[in-house]
Amino acid sequence: MSVVDTERRETEPSRWHRAFQQITTGNGAIAVLSIVLALLAGTVLIAITDEQVQEAAGYFFARPGDTLAALWAAAAGAYIALFEGAIYNAGADSFAVAIRPLTESLKFATPLIAAGLGVGLAFRAGLFNIGGQGQMLMAAAAAGYVGAYMNLPIGLHLVVALVAGVIAGGIWAGIAGLLKARTGAHEVILTIMLNHIAFYLLAWMLATRGILQAPGSSNPKTAAMQDTAVLPQLLGDRFNLHAGFILALIAVAFTWWLLERSSLGFRLRAVGENPHAARTAGISVGGSYVVVMLIAGGLVGLAGVTQVLGTVTNGFGGDIDAGMGFDAITVALLGRSSPIGILFAGLLFGAFKAGGFWMQADQQVPNEVVLVVQSLIVLFIAAPPLVRAIFRLPQPGARARRRQRTAKGASL
Repeated sequence: MSVVDTERRETEPSRWHRAFQQITTGNGAIAVLSIVLALLAGTVLIAITDEQVQEAAGYFFARPGDTLAALWAAAAGAYIALFEGAIYNAGADSFAVAIRPLTESLKFATPLIAAGLGVGLAFRAGLFNIGGQGQMLMAAAAAGYVGAYMNLPIGLHLVVALVAGVIAGGIWAGIAGLLKARTGAHEVILTIMLNHIAFYLLAWMLATRGILQAPGSSNPKTAAMQDTAVLPQLLGDRFNLHAGFILALIAVAFTWWLLERSSLGFRLRAVGENPHAARTAGISVGGSYVVVMLIAGGLVGLAGVTQVLGTVTNGFGGDIDAGMGFDAITVALLGRSSPIGILFAGLLFGAFKAGGFWMQADQQVPNEVVLVVQSLIVLFIAAPPLVRAIFRLPQPGARARRRQRTAKGASL
């Protein structure tokens, strides 16, 4: 064996080292470590807002152990309450009550998963769909009108309401896709303006009799959904988890198949990677923009439908989206625009939402702390080099670059 071969074998990483590099430089590791950093930052906020920690900090130099004990008690109590409010309440009287937090997390996650899929699908095609709010509002208006004011047979009524909402969301997003394809207008500006139009259009419909406003009422709110148009409960009336969660899982499977197994998905991904190369290869870039926004809007519309027909069945107002149109962007970013990643990101943020309420009630921790943690997760997700530097992880391709520099220096 030559000296060169020996040196090459010494510099090449082992199989286990290569596996470690793949794990630590992958997107999954960055997401997990971003969550860890956000939770640590949340611990600092919890300590700042806790009265016992503040009191013990006043004599920190005299008895530092008291401050540390108070800090541990505040952080541990808050995160235990977060877990009990989101997953399982061990102190409950019965198993049904103990798992109720999990069902609440799944309920909150349902619209986030569906809307996140719509945003993530657009991301994969190179478009930034920031119009989730408008698409949810238009879907809610269409599904709400069918569900509250149309008399249809049982079974058919629910299907028609679902389809109407999905189509309305798809059309509203398709407007942005069509204008992007025909005029070259930026989709961010288009979707933001469509959000405003949808908001005020829904406000007008809710305040106008004969459209969405409940008969005999002057409040800007619809009538209650008819029983034939309400999504069935999955675990009975004791829980709030409805069939919308099953629809969200079906949407995940559909989006995965579309992106990974269909020819249309291949064209959309090609346009997202390089629209100029895709156009050279004969792919209609403008047509892809229209199609992807139609599908993305339909997915976001599904989130609005599940809100109207599954969660707020007693009628809704102009705040039906509850900010989820923008939360979907966070979910899509955390999930790296992958359907499976978006599923887990939606579940995580649903757990944060459900657990945050219990954490506030049980430990008097402001719910805003949870919102800050969510925002910090996105901040760290958007800065992978920062996360790798904090945990001293290897940068992607760093070893290859070192080997190139070594080889270049040896050749000189």
